[in-house]
Amino acid sequence: MIDSVLVANRGEIARRVFRTCRDLGLATVAVASDADAADGAPHAREADAAVRLPGAAPADTYLRGDLIVRAALAAGADAVHPGYGFLSENAAFARAVQDAGLVWIGPPPAAIEAMASKTRAKKLMADAGVPLLAPVEAPGEADLPLLVKAAAGGGGRGMRVVRELAALERETEAARAEAASAFGDGEVFVEPYVERARHVEVQVLADAHGEVWALGTRDCSLQRRHQKVIEEAPAPGLGEELTSVLCEAAVAAARAVGYVGAGTVEFLVSHDGRPYFLEMNTRLQVEHPVTELVHGIDLVARQIRIAEGAALPAGGPPPAAGHAVEARLYAEDPARGWRPWTGTVLRLDVPGDVRLDSGVEAGTEVGVHYDPMLAKVVAHAPTRQEAVRKLARALEGARVHGPVTNRSLLVRSLRHEEFVTGQMDTGFYGRYLEELTGANEEASLPLLAAALADAARHGTPRVGGWRNVRSQARTKRFRSEPDGAEREVRYRWERGGTLTPEDQPGVRVVSVSGSLVVLEAEGVRRAFSVAAYGRRVHVDSPLGSHAFTSLPLLPEPESTLAPGSLVAPMPGTVVRLAEGLTPGTEVTAGQPLLWLEAMKMEHEVTSPTEGVLSSLDVTVGQQVTSGDILATVT
Repeated sequence: MIDSVLVANRGEIARRVFRTCRDLGLATVAVASDADAADGAPHAREADAAVRLPGAAPADTYLRGDLIVRAALAAGADAVHPGYGFLSENAAFARAVQDAGLVWIGPPPAAIEAMASKTRAKKLMADAGVPLLAPVEAPGEADLPLLVKAAAGGGGRGMRVVRELAALERETEAARAEAASAFGDGEVFVEPYVERARHVEVQVLADAHGEVWALGTRDCSLQRRHQKVIEEAPAPGLGEELTSVLCEAAVAAARAVGYVGAGTVEFLVSHDGRPYFLEMNTRLQVEHPVTELVHGIDLVARQIRIAEGAALPAGGPPPAAGHAVEARLYAEDPARGWRPWTGTVLRLDVPGDVRLDSGVEAGTEVGVHYDPMLAKVVAHAPTRQEAVRKLARALEGARVHGPVTNRSLLVRSLRHEEFVTGQMDTGFYGRYLEELTGANEEASLPLLAAALADAARHGTPRVGGWRNVRSQARTKRFRSEPDGAEREVRYRWERGGTLTPEDQPGVRVVSVSGSLVVLEAEGVRRAFSVAAYGRRVHVDSPLGSHAFTSLPLLPEPESTLAPGSLVAPMPGTVVRLAEGLTPGTEVTAGQPLLWLEAMKMEHEVTSPTEGVLSSLDVTVGQQVTSGDILATVT
């Protein structure tokens, strides 16, 4: 029997596992890097005990299996749960846990090893009769489009779509370099790229007594950079026959490697309904809550009981009931290349009857070292239509203050006709991203609310004596986030201390305070909640959520950069330079010059113009902050 569990992870998944441990009466142990400890990370505070992992970078902390095993022993834990990511699919770590006399809450190391390489896994699945895409050994024009894919790891790292044969060598080298940097293994392979395919997966649960459950399907087709954004269960519109084929193939895959515990078998389903094995994730998935809600099961509790040797209940898995949809809330700007954002979470409140799994709370610092996911919001309802509607409404009404997030994209995606009708595929954001991230035309009233609330917070001006002319209009300047557009609002203080907008004559101010402004426009009255954090202002209303930065009336002097300066768009680490890049190299506009890694994603930095690289100011491995000069092109 297990008495105390160390979670070899952080953030949302650590808190999720701790929640089940408390329900089961188990003691909990957290590990925390210096970056998390300094920030008072919620997962470290919630555990019964926490052990420091010196350093901040994952390679020095959450990827150090020896330190984590030592932490478990020091804190008196008798079991280790890996969560997902980091060392969760590392067979050597699983063996080290077991060799230390601890219980490993995961599949056998041999099963992890069998599925660790996608190329080896494909051979195993072919022998087990699981349908799959064969690798392309000698690509030609007839094979296009192609997908270059890392053999190790996951999360969309080391993947490139190739549509022109001339680009294959360049994209293969790029994928190989990214895979080597991310996973320490540069092996890649090439397979056909299936256009308009859906990403469908099957949750499996197996015990040590030979029983394997398939807990239905999940659709994870809405992805950015090959990473999932919105997931749901069951996958809509598959039909009973295809669902049965997928579930049988998933069970066969699990049996082929002697699987024990919770795992996921992932498939591509082509536009004409043909399934192809992608990979098996030998761990819990980020999107596991949708399966839990539909089947009424706690997958973490099942993992723990299976690790203790218990058999799965007779009679098969619990039947499915209703539909569940999950959205991942990221600190990122989808309109600008999915650029991640750092900063302090100032508020995170999600209304309604939804499940919120979050690794952050008010005061949490979002840094550069870890994934930018703030939370998962999950809705469950009797039908898909109701679940989608409930989730969109909850996200729309959420108070998410601090870093820029993808919240508006999530709401618009959930309400897009292609998603509502269940016709989406993995190319969804490739087709609709510009449409889904377009400027919000409803910003004028929230902007006015921000200005009026600011005026109310600073009090009514004193007016001495009698005057027969109106007071002069006052001006307030703001910068909209994240587009950076600067806007002005003009208003007047009237006799009696009332406020009147100057540039929006059709708008009537019903009431004003420092935190709530009620406006009426064209006969429609709306309330605007205003929260100010220094110069940063967040406005939430039925028209959506807006963030502004208050600016001084007179523009501040700006530092002058040399023409052609290439600055870091975000904090991060320089992980690669273009081959042969040295001062004096001739470059073209848009040519990739270097790559930054931030929040577990690589970001390409390109030349702003054609010219000559006159200076290169960074080296591989160097940490940079937003605005640092990386290079200069003359």
